[in-house]
Amino acid sequence: MTTITEVQRGQGDPWSAPVATGPVRATVTVPGSKSGTNRALVLAAAADGVSRLRGALRSRDTVLMTAALRELGATVTDEAAPGGAEPGRPGEPGADQGAADIVVTGPVGAVRGTAAIDCGNAGTVARFTPALATLARGDVRFDGDPRMRDRPLAPLLRALRELGAHIDGDRMPFTVRGTGAVSGGAVTVDASDSSQLVSGLLLAAARFERGATVTHAGHRLPSGPYLDMTVADLRAAGVIVDVDDPTADLLRAGGTPAASTRRWRVEPGGPRPLDRVIEPDLNSAAPFVAAAAVTGGEMTITGWPASTEQPGRMLPDLLVAMGCRAELVPEGLRVTGGGRITGIDVDLSDFGEAAPVLTGLAVLADSPSRLRGIAHLRLQETDRLAALASELGRLGARVTVTDDGLSITPVPLRGARLDPHADHRLAMTYAVVGLAVPGVTVDDIATTGKTVPDFARMWTTMLAG
Repeated sequence: MTTITEVQRGQGDPWSAPVATGPVRATVTVPGSKSGTNRALVLAAAADGVSRLRGALRSRDTVLMTAALRELGATVTDEAAPGGAEPGRPGEPGADQGAADIVVTGPVGAVRGTAAIDCGNAGTVARFTPALATLARGDVRFDGDPRMRDRPLAPLLRALRELGAHIDGDRMPFTVRGTGAVSGGAVTVDASDSSQLVSGLLLAAARFERGATVTHAGHRLPSGPYLDMTVADLRAAGVIVDVDDPTADLLRAGGTPAASTRRWRVEPGGPRPLDRVIEPDLNSAAPFVAAAAVTGGEMTITGWPASTEQPGRMLPDLLVAMGCRAELVPEGLRVTGGGRITGIDVDLSDFGEAAPVLTGLAVLADSPSRLRGIAHLRLQETDRLAALASELGRLGARVTVTDDGLSITPVPLRGARLDPHADHRLAMTYAVVGLAVPGVTVDDIATTGKTVPDFARMWTTMLAG
């Protein structure tokens, strides 16, 4: 788990989470989807031609992705940045409220010297770009934040080697020796720790000479809806993808599988360049709609899609289970708090991103909660399970780490200074709890810039209605 010392904790001024003085009533527009933006960027760089991404997210993770694609020889222009240049990190010159129109000219090509890709702590950059780097010509060195060296990556790199790629190393730092072509074929990968290990293969597979047949064989595959996003994006770009799910077929027949198996066949050819609009990031809406639950208020998220592959589509039902009302209205999604928060017992294996904010709601609930199916959150930006238990414990909360998740028993809480461990979802969770608990302060609120570059201002604006 990523940690910081008490000396480091004392550096800089913590952010004081504002306490709600009454029901929150506001309308919020969240930035574009991080997952959607980075998938679209990779597909655009793999395509032969010009793609335009409208309403794309500008945040640290997408800035890292655009920098990586430039290193691989693609042309990437942010039309909202001065001179079409790449924007800086959130808070630096060139960063705005998180919206951008990005033009990408692909495909990737020759690299200059030894290219260097900084993955930061962005799982999508670390897992989506190595396969693309095999299609460039030249050596590409990958590295990132210290935490990234502990996050799952080896199964992806081994699979790429089996498909014909040349890669030195199984963990960061490693080097892809791109030759401009990969033979492709069939490969089996255990993606039990992250569905991104499969998405990283699928996004580039149409450019392999024989395409690729990728089989997941292992424990239950986490965050399955993100793979549905990948497949939908590939098909929208003209790529032929067949999906076979023997585990689901066995379950429907009443059987009990010993392990999880799923298979994807990507035919060679494509993708084609696209002009597309990026959906709002439904995950980033979670703290804002949670504010309605905490305060008994009403929150409208504009532009909520009527149909989407994003796992955030599950958020309204989860809030209803915790005592809210949720409905689609012409403006988007409207969530109304019920005046109290009810505990929940739920399997979040398909939507682990919701676990931090749901934990924040659970410590404020009137009954215990159990969040299951999220053991893979130990391998995120930080060990989210341990961090939530220890940091919320500073408030007096009873949060217990279980084999596959968290158990929460509500008790009276007090203020404390909390460390998000460089994790955007944790920082947002602390802001939610701070609505009801005076004296909550958050170190490094700027870490929210991973997905919501202007979170602190949006939060105070929300409270002002």
